[in-house]
Amino acid sequence: MGTADQATPELISPRSPRVAAARRLAKRNFRGKDRLFLAEGPQAVREAAGHRGPDGRPTLVELFTTVEAAERYGEIIAAARASGARVHHASADVLAEVSQTVTPQGLVGVCRFLDSPFEQILAARPKLVAVLAHVRDPGNAGTVLRCADAAGADAVVLTDASVDLYNPKSVRASVGSHFHLPVAVGVPVEQAVRGLRTAGVRVLAADGAGEDDLDDQLDAGSMGGPTAWIFGNEAWGLPEETRALADAVVRVPIHGRAESLNLATAAAVCLYASARAQRAGRAR
Repeated sequence: MGTADQATPELISPRSPRVAAARRLAKRNFRGKDRLFLAEGPQAVREAAGHRGPDGRPTLVELFTTVEAAERYGEIIAAARASGARVHHASADVLAEVSQTVTPQGLVGVCRFLDSPFEQILAARPKLVAVLAHVRDPGNAGTVLRCADAAGADAVVLTDASVDLYNPKSVRASVGSHFHLPVAVGVPVEQAVRGLRTAGVRVLAADGAGEDDLDDQLDAGSMGGPTAWIFGNEAWGLPEETRALADAVVRVPIHGRAESLNLATAAAVCLYASARAQRAGRAR
């Protein structure tokens, strides 16, 4: 447990220019203009404080914290200062103005955009990639990003028809995974598939109505090579033109009586199936 730096003046006015600048990042157009986004809570801020973007600059720019949170999370405050971030002690009212949650946890970081160029991801010769095509729900996007991180994926790609990577709900749902693996944004799905295939990656579309069964693919031993999974909108799946781009359209088998799996669960099953098959192939 650390000790708050009492020499830091406390921000007590929600009308402070610093507070107003952070508060406007709740809106996508301002995030895009400033190329900044908000990360809330100890886990996200801890990850941000230790992260550098593709350009090598520290990701965390500014941190708002209550005195109580600074005392409780002293190591995070120290890491934020060490990264060069400005740290502001703020009243609970100020944190409530900046926060996008009902019950703020006392830490809100202002972070630089951290997405990577798609060409940089391809140059790294990825073995496992999640492609989010037409995913509009920010919570789903953040959760799939978290699943990809957990499965050991090398990258995530959000197509131009998908939700904003930096939507506050997406950032919260990823629980810090935004800072763990490269993410490309705004890539047309045709360009994503073409680039991945040129890089030697097999492209699979995950769809409940897919012609191929995931279990059959695993049994056939065809899952051990570099693989990208395309995941679509939870409500209406993948458009036919996107399905047609893939090397195969694969369904997760439903062995029980459930009607279907939600997007994040299906993504976790597919990504872990590929990760296991790839590990087994390397072990031979």
